[in-house]
Amino acid sequence: MWWFQQGLSFLPVALVVWSAASFIFSYITAITLHHVDPLVPYISDTGTIPPERCLFGIMLNISAFMGMATMYVRYKQVHALNPEKSKITKLNKIGFTLGLMSCFGLCIIANFQKCILYYIHVIGACLTFGVGVIYMLVQTILSYLMQPEVHSKDIFWIRLTVLIWCSSSIASMFISSVVLYSGLYGTNLVQKLHWDPQEKGYTAHLISTISEWSLAFSFLSFFLTYIRDFQKISLRAIVSLQGQTLYNTPQSFMTDEQTLLVAGSI
Repeated sequence: MWWFQQGLSFLPVALVVWSAASFIFSYITAITLHHVDPLVPYISDTGTIPPERCLFGIMLNISAFMGMATMYVRYKQVHALNPEKSKITKLNKIGFTLGLMSCFGLCIIANFQKCILYYIHVIGACLTFGVGVIYMLVQTILSYLMQPEVHSKDIFWIRLTVLIWCSSSIASMFISSVVLYSGLYGTNLVQKLHWDPQEKGYTAHLISTISEWSLAFSFLSFFLTYIRDFQKISLRAIVSLQGQTLYNTPQSFMTDEQTLLVAGSI
């Protein structure tokens, strides 16, 4: 059995590969059609003009749902491993909520393009990466609290390193973007898809775009640390047939259900 066939390890792998492919395919398409400059454009700029906009949108929507599935499995895993530790349980719930918000932000990025609805696009980016880095922080803290019984020290340090990488990328992108859009280098730069290296503001633009790509891949890299954990998880469905028809509920099933309700089991 290959390593990606063990447990649910394929889930974070599929999330990372699919999300990276959505960035790379839209970039290649935009470059081929000369819609953006080859040298490190904004990721959002590669998903602004059709047909790459369509590819970018549908692939990121799928990534958002895969991200929700990955975060839910992680949530259930931590809950199962620490059922009686209230501190870890609370942090786990907070982390899962933040993760869902981050995935919702990714849907906004996918469906509201930068050059069309800029402020909504920025809100989506803040939810995806801003809230996403807090999700990473919570998961890193959980890794620290669960060592050495559940997690090794190595996985904690790896997640902490990726968290620092992601946070540094956010800081670099924020500072360079503030400088770029401060008005010193002209107006309406949001709509600008082609840059001349001789233009004023090109250096700030380049730092900002490199930081954005670094941010995206550092964020995705965090989910690769789930692979080993997910190898210990299996998923199966149990079907219990209560009758030979789907329209009439057997009396015995109704009695059992009422008994469970009285007992407080469901």
